[in-house]
Amino acid sequence: MKKKKLLIYGSQDFGWTVRQIALDSGYTIAGFIDDIHPGDGVLGDFSKVKESHSPEEYEVAMAIGYGNLKARSKVLERVKEYGYTLAALIHPKAYVCSTATIEDGAIIMNNAVIDMRTRIGEGAVVWPGVVVNHDSVVEGNTFISPNATICGHCIIGRNCFVGAGSVVADHRIVPPESFVKAGSVFV
Repeated sequence: MKKKKLLIYGSQDFGWTVRQIALDSGYTIAGFIDDIHPGDGVLGDFSKVKESHSPEEYEVAMAIGYGNLKARSKVLERVKEYGYTLAALIHPKAYVCSTATIEDGAIIMNNAVIDMRTRIGEGAVVWPGVVVNHDSVVEGNTFISPNATICGHCIIGRNCFVGAGSVVADHRIVPPESFVKAGSVFV
């Protein structure tokens, strides 16, 4: 099945990161959507782009960062309301077990390990070097920063931020909207 062309929602630093992952994953990039910043490759804000780029021909990758996860979540919902598919981007150098579930809009970066029977929720972002161990769940719109480790049988709630190099010990539940500090151990 031929991939649709990709619109990237957000044109700042994270947008260019998502663009590279998409290119590495074989997508054709149509351009950026940005409601705030004009610039290189920006097609316009969402109200303009939805009129010129139909959901039948284009899907959207979310490149709005973690600065305001609730606002990011609202944008995800708005994009879906207009009929766009949220592209799940999996870098070809990531390991994703065949029994793992990657939901729409999730982004799995290079050298991430998504172990058996895990689920990565809609719009979640898993940065390079992250390990999500067996039977764990990362709920939607959550960011797992570089080299973090999520041990087995964990649940990371929706709209969370897990800092770089942190560890979530096995069988733990990180409540929705939590912030796990970089380098810490969540027990």
